[in-house]
Amino acid sequence: MEAVIFTGIQGAGKSSFYRERFFTTHVRLSLDMLKTRHREKVLLRACLEAKQPFVVDNTNPTVAERSRYIAAAKQFGFRVVGLYFQSKVADALLRNDQRPAEQRVPLVGVLGTYKRLQVPSPEEGFDALFFVRLGPDGFTVEEWKREVR
Repeated sequence: MEAVIFTGIQGAGKSSFYRERFFTTHVRLSLDMLKTRHREKVLLRACLEAKQPFVVDNTNPTVAERSRYIAAAKQFGFRVVGLYFQSKVADALLRNDQRPAEQRVPLVGVLGTYKRLQVPSPEEGFDALFFVRLGPDGFTVEEWKREVR
């Protein structure tokens, strides 16, 4: 049983990474898709009770936001994996501009998330923590190293 928690600003590649690496194995919890915290809570509870692997595909910029998922997953015996997506604003904004108009995040939203972004640490309760970069050849996943955004 595995709970995967993504952290990174909008446009960092989180949803693309989910589709590439977890689509066939993990349920996706995403506020972009579910629209309300209530729906997210219902689906999270279902995954926990069914022992279903899941990915939290949100920005999760703060320790407090990540802690609610970590605590719940640990309570149900899940292994918790954190994936921190390199969050360079210029790169994220370029990718954001390539999205369909209805999926673009306003500049103020991206910058607001960046300002709130707290780099995760193993001390939060992750059983494993990785650093993800998105380059011209796709995603690279590396062992954890503290990166300054």
